[in-house]
Amino acid sequence: MVSMDRVLAFAAMSLLVIVIPGPSVLFVIGRALAHGRRTAMATVFGNVLGSYALVVAVALGVGAIVERSVAVFMAVKLAGAAYLVFLGVQAFRHRKDMKAALTHTPAPTAAGSRGGDLRTVVDGVVVGVTNPKGIVFFAAVLPQFVDHAAGGVAGQMLLLGLVPICIGLVTDTLWGLGAAAARGWFARSDRRLSMVGGAGGFAMIGLGVTVAATGRAE
Repeated sequence: MVSMDRVLAFAAMSLLVIVIPGPSVLFVIGRALAHGRRTAMATVFGNVLGSYALVVAVALGVGAIVERSVAVFMAVKLAGAAYLVFLGVQAFRHRKDMKAALTHTPAPTAAGSRGGDLRTVVDGVVVGVTNPKGIVFFAAVLPQFVDHAAGGVAGQMLLLGLVPICIGLVTDTLWGLGAAAARGWFARSDRRLSMVGGAGGFAMIGLGVTVAATGRAE
């Protein structure tokens, strides 16, 4: 349905956009520094789901409405920014609890573990769905690689959308694992661990403010 030439061209375009760290990458890094590898990986998974939800929205025509309406675009962007700030404040408030969580946490029940992971995935989904970079990319760039003459436009978009999703899954995972590994060194010192928890919180707060202050203004 989609020619290989179009897939490869879209993959190249996606790679150029993804290699520039955006809100999703910085969010994964912040969560990895504040909470570790497990949370980072759950966040990556949530981001992937949220990003593909944008692809589905564009394929169904919703993305065009968001892109063309200043009010809707701003509402989505500010909602995502506010959520990032909220998560950053929470991470900063609990920065001193990180050492205890690493060394004295009892084995969680299966239900509790699933509940915590689910909440983390949901956080990632929210950030992925409200990511202005993703909204603009999928709404403005993705449709340009669709062959309208071939028909099945929605199906082509859904298929092409998997390309940047897979690329993002790999790169975000590498970012998260790298940040989590660096966190391990900080864990050898209570003070360093508290500092990295605070840094992760401040990073998310700063990211939220940046997302709210930048982007399309007209």
